[in-house]
Amino acid sequence: MKCICIGRNYGEHAKELNNPVPENPVVFLKPSTAVLHGKDFYHPEFSNDIHYECELLVRIGKQGKHIAKEFAHHYIDALSVGIDFTARDVQARQKEKGLPWEIAKAFDQSAVVGQWVTWDKQQDLTDCFFGLQRNQQWVQQGNSRDMLFPITDIIHYVSRYFTLQQGDVLFTGTPAGVGKINIGDHLEGYLLQQKLLEVFIK
Repeated sequence: MKCICIGRNYGEHAKELNNPVPENPVVFLKPSTAVLHGKDFYHPEFSNDIHYECELLVRIGKQGKHIAKEFAHHYIDALSVGIDFTARDVQARQKEKGLPWEIAKAFDQSAVVGQWVTWDKQQDLTDCFFGLQRNQQWVQQGNSRDMLFPITDIIHYVSRYFTLQQGDVLFTGTPAGVGKINIGDHLEGYLLQQKLLEVFIK
């Protein structure tokens, strides 16, 4: 299982980090070792500025390569909500040097995957509300209709480069509102008003 992540997929988020709006999806990977098992996230010692990034997740249901947009929905198995934890200070140093982001994005426990909800084929993928509460206060709320690159476009694009396998997870990008976590924080993620994840920062 691999996590295929899309960066800068919401215009307002790109603006809040002073990043240009991309012409094509910005893609990076997280390995299976990045997935958080359990509810406790232990703040790593190598960063003083870990940010939460709440995202709509898509689980791939069957293997595919060079998937056409019109058939992309056939490869979707389930939906959830997740968190892409990012070491923002480490990422900034890497970007300054023109180096890859992996140590800021793909470290252990950096990928939070919520409970999966089987995708109803009749459900509109372009109108999925999701959001994140920190200490019972909304900090992020997003809707898939605001994506620069819709889910079917993402599946089409990434399958040109990577074979999608059953169980792979797509992190489809985060809306505006990302912020720093602190030890003691309680994070809760929601999809279509249903709580699907809970994380305690240790």
